[in-house]
Amino acid sequence: MSGHQPDPWADQAVRDDLTAVLPDTFTAFYCLHHKAYLRYAHLQLDSRPEAEQVVEDVFVQLATVWPHVLQQPNVDGYAWAALKEEVARRLEIQGRSPALVETAAFEQIRRKSRKTFAALESSLGLYTAIARLPERQYDVIVLRFVLGYPMRQVAELMGVSYGTVRSHVRGARRRLARDLGIDWGAEEMNEED
Repeated sequence: MSGHQPDPWADQAVRDDLTAVLPDTFTAFYCLHHKAYLRYAHLQLDSRPEAEQVVEDVFVQLATVWPHVLQQPNVDGYAWAALKEEVARRLEIQGRSPALVETAAFEQIRRKSRKTFAALESSLGLYTAIARLPERQYDVIVLRFVLGYPMRQVAELMGVSYGTVRSHVRGARRRLARDLGIDWGAEEMNEED
């Protein structure tokens, strides 16, 4: 093995030295989910090293019991639950709540060249409202609108149907509109991917 450490944030496959010993189905699953899991964990933990460790721990856990995972009625849902449990466990150990409000708002401002502090204030209110959503709506909104994944990919990542994702988006939008005091029109719901 070389001393070179791959960048876990880059689009990558499983390390070459591991592909020979891991099942092809696990390698494919890893390639499809790794980056999204990292991005989600980072939003919750506000630490790249912690996110990397959580995601590595989850994939090691999954690899260890991969035949059992494959017997589950919903492999994606099983793995998503493992990720969520590990993130929650880390946050509980640290006595913290998810860092979405700070991480997402500041990442958005950093990307958009810091237009105004009003944009930051508006974002903080929105992300605070998102953080109060029920768990499934929260996950869908974070994956779809904060991280920017298409709805079909959100459904795959979470192990739910496309229709379920659409339903969660609609419910979350209504709740966010109510919490933020804005008018939500059904005509705005054009989320086709």
